Amino acid sequence: MIDPENVSLTEVVDGATVHLMYVPTWDGLYAPIGLRKPDGEGPFPIVLLASGNGGEGMPWIRDAVRTKGYIMDRLVDAGYACAWLRYRTEVELGYNDGGGLVRDIRQGREMFNRSPLEYEDEIAIIDFVKTLSFVDADRVGLIGMSHGGEMVLKITSEYHGVRAAVASEPASHEYLALTVDETAFVDEATQMRNIENMQMTETDKVRRRIDMDLAQARISGIDTPIMVTGRDDDHLQGIFRTTYDLLLEAGKEVEWFSVDHDLHGYIFPIRGSDGEYELNDVQIAAIDRTIGWLDGYLKD
Repeated sequence: MIDPENVSLTEVVDGATVHLMYVPTWDGLYAPIGLRKPDGEGPFPIVLLASGNGGEGMPWIRDAVRTKGYIMDRLVDAGYACAWLRYRTEVELGYNDGGGLVRDIRQGREMFNRSPLEYEDEIAIIDFVKTLSFVDADRVGLIGMSHGGEMVLKITSEYHGVRAAVASEPASHEYLALTVDETAFVDEATQMRNIENMQMTETDKVRRRIDMDLAQARISGIDTPIMVTGRDDDHLQGIFRTTYDLLLEAGKEVEWFSVDHDLHGYIFPIRGSDGEYELNDVQIAAIDRTIGWLDGYLKD
């Protein structure tokens, strides 16, 4: 029987066993993950994978395991447990406008000053996987891409239970408190910002438009080693590089590399319609470098 308070199912994808789990978050709602591990009992170091701005639940997880499983194959082959994560949908400027989460007690039950945000779901997931018998709780790493990369920065600014993290093409405009320019606009129907085509390729432009005092205050809380990766012709490359530069200037343990590739999210190759992964030597080299860097922190 399935334990209703510890839901974990398995399915086989390309011959690999995937553990589909529902993880309780801070407010009692559940976030789905799809986890794989090497053969054996462990304990194994674990790398958690996040991409994009959330939502879509378990269907997204099952699709990611099937179509973005190459990175999982590589991590398992390298001796890591790993999991794709999903979390609640990103809230527009929720990190900037919501303030820190305060957890209090009222009538014997928890009371929050606001709803948890998506990066706080990831912290809850990190704490959960540390309880698994086959996971080494002292060797947890993160790879976050795009908004997932920004989440790496939000997490490590206030949570110190991660050994190392990769912020791949981090869309960290909110984290850096960046004021958008005329290449972004407010959608009349929703009154929310449309920044899909925002042009922030130059670091000088980015630096002029961020709240430097606030960005530096946020960065000051980081003590986790971080690898920041960029993409040479990306319209947000200036944000990616400025993220690295500010971490370096703050004396943080940080590394940078950037590649020339046409796929946003090259670190997570995608399976094509023919069933084969679409990847080239640039991606393979980038993944080799990423896993090698994680090895330096997650393997004794």
